[in-house]
Amino acid sequence: MQQDRKRIEDVVGWLADHPEIEVLHTAVCDLNGIMRGKRIPIGQAQRVIDGGIRMPLSIVGVDVWGEDIVGNALVFAGGDTDGICNPTGRGALPINWTTRPSAMIPLWMFQETRAPFLGDPRQALAHILRRYAEHGLTPVVATELEFYLVDPEADSAVPPISPYTGKRLDSDAILSLDELEDFGEFFRDVYAQCEQQNVPADTAIAENGIGQFEINLLHTADALKAADDAVLFKRIVKGVARKHRLVATFMAKPYGTRSGNGFHVHFSVNDAAGNNVFDDGSEYGSPIMHNAVAGLLTGMAETTLLFAPHFNSYRRLRPDTHAPNAISWGYENRTSAVRIPGGSPKARRIEHRVAGADANPYLVIAGILGAALVGIEDELMPPKPFSGRAYSERLPKLPADWASAVNAFEDGTMVPRIFDPVLQSMFLACKRQEIAGFASQVTDLEFSAYLEVV
Repeated sequence: MQQDRKRIEDVVGWLADHPEIEVLHTAVCDLNGIMRGKRIPIGQAQRVIDGGIRMPLSIVGVDVWGEDIVGNALVFAGGDTDGICNPTGRGALPINWTTRPSAMIPLWMFQETRAPFLGDPRQALAHILRRYAEHGLTPVVATELEFYLVDPEADSAVPPISPYTGKRLDSDAILSLDELEDFGEFFRDVYAQCEQQNVPADTAIAENGIGQFEINLLHTADALKAADDAVLFKRIVKGVARKHRLVATFMAKPYGTRSGNGFHVHFSVNDAAGNNVFDDGSEYGSPIMHNAVAGLLTGMAETTLLFAPHFNSYRRLRPDTHAPNAISWGYENRTSAVRIPGGSPKARRIEHRVAGADANPYLVIAGILGAALVGIEDELMPPKPFSGRAYSERLPKLPADWASAVNAFEDGTMVPRIFDPVLQSMFLACKRQEIAGFASQVTDLEFSAYLEVV
């Protein structure tokens, strides 16, 4: 409680020190990773800080178009009741890409009883972390997010025009310093905004695709902050891109024939003394690390929906695309779904490579850490690590399509051990409504292929 009061005082002090702020946004993160909330007058900031903002509990479960879910018990059958929205403790975050000086206060949802609303994806991750704490364990998490810059004038993905050369990008340029320099002002503003919002942006690289980049976020022993950082980073990149007359997209596969956008999660686990329990002094990792790997593999099919939550997501999970399609693990093997990087045993960690950049960071990290914890609790053991090309037909596969992933998320035995039934049912209903939405649309390709032929 004293820590919460200190955070409140920090927000009040920050706003007092920044009288130039004219617009204040308050927002929660929904199941699709989209921030939804309210714009309020600066004079009402104290009401936000004191937990006076209320929004329907159902707001975190709307579909990707922002529509209520048909049949959602939280909406009509339950009267669409409000939840209490409290600040997450992140403070007031300055926004530099809007036309007027602005700031945002991130919120998360509680029930009227003040109990956490476990349908809120941030609360779902916090619940998993409390379970780790009961074992005297603390996850240490870092993330890597890929994105494309595209032309804002086009109706589909088209490479951007270089602000430096005035020419449209026309080739893949993996690890190209020239391409980074072409968009130097964009990256300067991204890093400046990350610093203002306490998002630990580290290395930036040009990736495989035309206009594709990756920025790594530094590891932290606060997994909730790591997820916050990833959510805020995506907003920063998209907002700064608009400022520079570009569009930044975290779609899993904006180009059908080029690399997809991944969201790789690295994690280790510390004990109460701060020791990495994955480190046994060797290159192989400890038995606890193997338990965690086994949990990830055991639950991977039924948690794929968390990592590939959209129609477009499944275009990325294809063989020989630097994205996994098989349930596998290996040492220094980037074709596997779970990779154990090399290096010092003290830094022994797991890299989970399944998620696309379109996924919700809270749900991705909750799903990964939750499955790993089940593996640790049940002392599961993985199969032998796979070496070589992990797209092998001999390996069990991830769900091949969206509907199969939805069914696996519903039928699996591990998901109920990770998520509250409210979140599971909300996510299933959301995804099924989105599937129906896409199924009702006739694409241009269908129309041109079949109009006069069949």
